[in-house]
Amino acid sequence: MQRMRGCVLAVLLIFSFAACTKSDKQSDSKTIGVTMLTRAHQFHKDLEEALLATAKQNGFKLIITVGEWDIGRQISQIEDFITQKVDAIIVTPVDSRGIGKAIKAANAANIPVFTADIAALEGEVVCHIASDNAAGGKLAGEYLAKLLNGKGQIAIIDQPIVTSVLDRVQGFREAIAQYPDIEIVKDVNGDGVRDRAMQATADVLQAHPRLNGIFGINDDSALGALDAVEDFNRSDVIIVGYDATPEARDAILNDRALKADVVQYPRQIGEQTIAVIAQYFRGEQVPAVFPVAVGIVDKTSLQEASQ
Repeated sequence: MQRMRGCVLAVLLIFSFAACTKSDKQSDSKTIGVTMLTRAHQFHKDLEEALLATAKQNGFKLIITVGEWDIGRQISQIEDFITQKVDAIIVTPVDSRGIGKAIKAANAANIPVFTADIAALEGEVVCHIASDNAAGGKLAGEYLAKLLNGKGQIAIIDQPIVTSVLDRVQGFREAIAQYPDIEIVKDVNGDGVRDRAMQATADVLQAHPRLNGIFGINDDSALGALDAVEDFNRSDVIIVGYDATPEARDAILNDRALKADVVQYPRQIGEQTIAVIAQYFRGEQVPAVFPVAVGIVDKTSLQEASQ
C-alpha cells in the first residue's frame, strides 16, 4: 500500500513539474505586433518572411498587419496592438511623421517600439534597423555620374514622405554635387508605385527633352521610369534604381535603360530586427540605430554572380 502511495506521489510530481514547465514556457513567450508598409513590393515580402522565421526561432509570436500606404489604417493597427497589450511593436511607417501619434500612444502604454527599414520622425523608438540608405544613394549617384561621363541632365523619381527615401535622395544629391556639369532638373514624387512613377517620368520627359538620366528611389519607381522611357523611345536615357528586385535584375541583364540597382538585404533587416528585440527582452543594451550594409549591382556583377 505504501509502495502504491509512493508511485501515485511520483506520478503527481511528474505532472506537477510538467505543468509548471509549460506555465513557465508560456510566461516567457512574447507577442509582437507588426505593421508593415505594404506587401506589394518584393522587398517587404522578403522582410516579412525573415521576421516570421527569426521570430519562430526565438519563440516569439508575431501578429502581422499591413498598412498598404494608408496612414490611418496603420495608426488603427497600432492602437489595436496597444489594446491587445502586446510585448513590443515593429513599425515600417507609411508616413514617417504621421505615424508619430500612434508611437506616442504606445510609449504612454509602456510598449517598446522598433522601426524597420523606415524610421519615424516623432515618438520614442528603442531601435531603428535599416539599410544605410544615405550610402546607397551615394552609390547610385556615383554610378549614374560615371555612366554619364560627368555631364548631363537628370531627374529623381522620389517619394519624400518616408525617411529611408529622404536619406537615399540626400546621399544621391551629395554624390551628384561632386559633378558640376550634371544638373538635377526635376525631383518629382512618384509615390513609390509603378504606375504613378511612370506618369511622373512621362511628364518629366515631355518637359525636359534633353534628359539623360533618372534615379528611381525604389524599383517600382525605376521600373515605372523604364516603362515611360521605352514608350517615348528614349534609348539615350540611363536609369539607376534601388532594391535589385528580380524584375529589375532581368531588365539590367537584358540591356534595357535600367543599368544598375542599389541592392538591399531585407532578410538581414528582418533577422536583425528580431535579434535586437530579443536582446531588449533579455535586458541587454541595444543601439538606437542598427545600419545594414548595401551594395550595387550591374550587368557585369549579375553575370559573374550567376556563374
